Amino acid sequence: MPASWKETLSQTLNRSRRDDRLTLPRTCLVGVGSDLRGDDSAGLMAVRALLEYKSIANAPHLLVLEGGPAPENHTGKIRAFQPELVLFIDAAHIGELPGTTQWIPLGDIDGMSASSHSLPLSMVANYLKLEIGCDVAVLGIQPEQNEVSGELSPLVHAAVDEIVTELLRALCSS
Repeated sequence: MPASWKETLSQTLNRSRRDDRLTLPRTCLVGVGSDLRGDDSAGLMAVRALLEYKSIANAPHLLVLEGGPAPENHTGKIRAFQPELVLFIDAAHIGELPGTTQWIPLGDIDGMSASSHSLPLSMVANYLKLEIGCDVAVLGIQPEQNEVSGELSPLVHAAVDEIVTELLRALCSS
């Protein structure tokens, strides 16, 4: 049975450390999606909720960005931060029940997003890996609906809350 996304988060954070430091790796969290398309805003909602916590907003090892539908527009900020890990959070059609959260292998992310990104996340991820030498991961949330002007569905909202809780636990403990 594959590891849960929570176990994979812990493994990814541990793997992304560049040396034997006990501190957490420099991590950039990027929420991806569109506020105009219901559940496609899940990644944005997650990073906005994280930024409400001082422990996240003021952490020197974290950079949290609202990537919107064009996360490539933030690569300059990401490069300047020099993270060891970039984690994209995005609604993605993964063929599961609405609200299901999964790690998505980089090779599988082309065409999976619930929205129309300016560039595929795989291109942005590969650029960051080459330019910075960081690890890049994608945490996908299965949307229920992507209606224009639709609200975040209850199942996806619950998944966002769970992601926020787990990221707070994982990134604020060292």
